[in-house]
Amino acid sequence: MYDYYLGGCHNFAADRAAAEQVLEIFPDTGVAAQTNRAFLRRAVRYAAERGVRQFLDIGAGLPTQGNVHEVVRPIAPGARVVYVDNDDVAVAYARRLLPLDGRTVVAHGDLRRPDELLADPAVRANIDFTEPVAVLLVAVLHFLPDDDEPYAAVARLRDATAPGSLLVLSHLTLDGAPPVPTQQGREVYRRSSAPIVPRTHAATARFFDGYELVEPGLAWLADWRPDGEPHAAVSHGYGGVGVRR
Repeated sequence: MYDYYLGGCHNFAADRAAAEQVLEIFPDTGVAAQTNRAFLRRAVRYAAERGVRQFLDIGAGLPTQGNVHEVVRPIAPGARVVYVDNDDVAVAYARRLLPLDGRTVVAHGDLRRPDELLADPAVRANIDFTEPVAVLLVAVLHFLPDDDEPYAAVARLRDATAPGSLLVLSHLTLDGAPPVPTQQGREVYRRSSAPIVPRTHAATARFFDGYELVEPGLAWLADWRPDGEPHAAVSHGYGGVGVRR
């Protein structure tokens, strides 16, 4: 659905049908998805310019527009990027479509099982956790209900990384959203494989425990370090980057 919102071609009929239902309720969802992707590009660029040379993109989904390695390569050609997803189809597609250059790797893993994810051979072979790494959790945590212990999972990832590592995070919110269409939108996702769990600003900020937020902190996605690149300033989520203490 995310790829469809972005205007990509790597999606399926069921994705398109569900996405169209959401667009009928929230017509600006496609623009909001593009705003989230623009945040990803800016945050990844920030990490690369800061000197980070390892990127662990968890919940990467189907390869879509403006992938992490495409943003990183012009700044740091030797940087390593590991894409992780728990969906077999997404992993298979990614392995077919992404470059086989020895620096871009796809692994099967689940954020809900961080120890298994961290122990995956592909992850261990390409990420040196004694050096700074950027952990990307972009538009993924709002698919994990509290029963899945998402805060503990993020804390486990934090503890596995070296000081100076980064957490790049974006999260859907309903702060300020009207209640009736919000319920209709949630119903669409409830019928999918990944029911959606929006969180408030305070609840999202908890994921950054143990990190020092870089300016401007946890902000609306369109407001996080805008770089003059033209994009519509429509946000339905918060985004931020934290530095591991």
